[in-house]
Amino acid sequence: MGYYGGAAPVWRKVVEVRQHCSTACAISRYARSGQLDHARKVFEETPLPQRTISSWNAMVAAYFEARQPREALHLFDKMPHRNIVSWNGLISGYIKNGMLPEARRLFDAMPGRNVVSWTSMVRGYVRGGDVAEAERLFWQMPHKNVVSWTVMLGGLLQEARVDDARRLFDMMPEKDVVAFTNMIGGYCEEGRLEEARALFDEMPKRNVVTWTAMVSGYARNGRVDVARKLFEVMPMRNEVSWTAMLMGYTHIGRMREASELFEVMPVKAVVACNEMIMGFGLDGDVDRARRVFEGMKERDDGTWSAMIKVYERKGYELEALGLFGRMQREGVALNFPSLISVLSVCASLASLDHGRQVHAQLVRCEFDQDLYVASVLITMYVKCGDLVRAKQVFDRFPLKDVVMWNSMITGYSQHGLGEEALNVFHDMYSSGFQPDDVTFIGVLSACSYTGKVKEGIELFESMKCKYQVEPGIEHYACMVDLLGRAGQVNDAMKIVEEMPVEPDAIVWGALLGACRTHTKLELAEVAVDKLAQLEPKNAGPYVLLSNMYASGGRWQDVEVLRKKIKARSVIKLPGCSWIDVEKKVHMFTGGDSKGHPEQPIIMKMLEKLGGLLREAGYCPDGSFVLHDVDEEEKTHSLGYHSEKLAVAYGLLKVPEGMPIRVMKNLRVCGDCHSAIKLIAKVTGREIILRDANRFHHFKDGSCSCKDYW
Repeated sequence: MGYYGGAAPVWRKVVEVRQHCSTACAISRYARSGQLDHARKVFEETPLPQRTISSWNAMVAAYFEARQPREALHLFDKMPHRNIVSWNGLISGYIKNGMLPEARRLFDAMPGRNVVSWTSMVRGYVRGGDVAEAERLFWQMPHKNVVSWTVMLGGLLQEARVDDARRLFDMMPEKDVVAFTNMIGGYCEEGRLEEARALFDEMPKRNVVTWTAMVSGYARNGRVDVARKLFEVMPMRNEVSWTAMLMGYTHIGRMREASELFEVMPVKAVVACNEMIMGFGLDGDVDRARRVFEGMKERDDGTWSAMIKVYERKGYELEALGLFGRMQREGVALNFPSLISVLSVCASLASLDHGRQVHAQLVRCEFDQDLYVASVLITMYVKCGDLVRAKQVFDRFPLKDVVMWNSMITGYSQHGLGEEALNVFHDMYSSGFQPDDVTFIGVLSACSYTGKVKEGIELFESMKCKYQVEPGIEHYACMVDLLGRAGQVNDAMKIVEEMPVEPDAIVWGALLGACRTHTKLELAEVAVDKLAQLEPKNAGPYVLLSNMYASGGRWQDVEVLRKKIKARSVIKLPGCSWIDVEKKVHMFTGGDSKGHPEQPIIMKMLEKLGGLLREAGYCPDGSFVLHDVDEEEKTHSLGYHSEKLAVAYGLLKVPEGMPIRVMKNLRVCGDCHSAIKLIAKVTGREIILRDANRFHHFKDGSCSCKDYW
């Protein structure tokens, strides 16, 4: 009897403690899972006399967890009793909610502080980037524990103050595994691998994080073979260890080893899969990248962005657009990298409808205020032939950067609007912006495309003395092009001969283009010989020279060139054109439209156009056919050039009043240029053609380039 009677009060006390712990734990559990209402319900249903300080503290923390600091403070003020944990909880909550000044005021007003209070404030300043204030507070601490030292160490390393961090590390009375690991990571970040390894070797005890830090350090600094040796002797590995080793291989392009490692990974984390997608893709193995993507059970934003970027970088524009559409259909949240990649694809394909859609999404996501995004948008609209929208984006930003100015100058240049390009250039300089090498490529190209020889020469000669920009090989190429287009081919050749650097393929290509325009055959042969040495696999120079031979009826020389091309396995890029109709890109190659599902109506439209052009006096220019065949066969061949097929389809599908926008991967041929001018006149339509060099706006029988191309 006495025994049980004596034990009863103790037992009740144990039950009460368990109940109190249970209440506080339940509140914390609900708070962590985002169920604030449930947490509050548990708190409210606990009778007031039985609410312990732990319950009040847990509920205050729950409000902070839910990003409701005002409610947390309101509840804190109502607490009947507080302890040091209550005050520390309020400080910690303010810091987690980014309210550092409020935390500091509370800290200064606290009736008493312990090492947790001081450490919380130091951590807050470190997280807020004010390491100097964290350091001042740290040295004022009356007592420090291993956590305090480690937090301060992390702050110094955060600012790359590695030597200061090492001095602090040496002063630490007690060094735990976290401090060692942080110090090793700091050394690795700075590439000081020998010091990191010495510290690693002297550690009394290591965990998997320490091993991973050292492996990752070697891998990130290009010493993957050393990293692999260390990786092989690790007593334990986790997902981070495997991924760190994998990234070491992918970042230096050793995809065979990366692939072998990836295959044996016990758990293929999403980060590792994303890394393999980018690695395979940038290595040119798009199919394997796609297989990794399709084989993933879970994907994150980075997965979609990686695959879209691989498609964009490797010329799979249609696949990139298709994957972007699938991403939207599957409800994946749009992210910045994927939107930027798709904008680049839209620019490449000149897919204006898709580009506008992406622009709208950028506005909704509030990404459109970024200067970099603005530059990409300007470039997209320029390459889609919509200069009005490009200028609207440009004008929206009162504070522009050099990239934006350059985008606009280059845009006007590509559209053959030399006067406008020069005006933007002068506005840029008068606004206090220093032009760079890209600026001058744009403005010199504008002069070249519009025949502004005098202005171009003046700008080139003032680059170094007035604008402090050293002319590079690209600027000399622009000058060769400028003089060559204007018929001053000998002056262009003089620039080539007097250049301070060795002329590259772009320079000789510009000279060859001028020779083609002004029939300077002997000089063209010199340029082709030089280009054959610089780019032995490129068929372009041979094709241009063949054109010149064909124009003069020198069919034997054409045949010799054809044999030379065949013997050297020279790559001739096939001509293709495309048009975007109702957000679908339609591709055409020269010869016919048999691959297109609407081939019969395209052929009928071509026949109709042929009749209209003949009535308007059009005569096909057979000099652009590189075979010795009769005139009828030449006419037939010219009639099926890819740009004509794309224009015919545009006339069928693009509504009246809207421009027909066609893109070509090569330079438009002279015959097609003449024909499309007449097509625009007889149909009353505006046709915008973007070729490999520039834009041509055809309207009322004339072209914006004024035939100066």
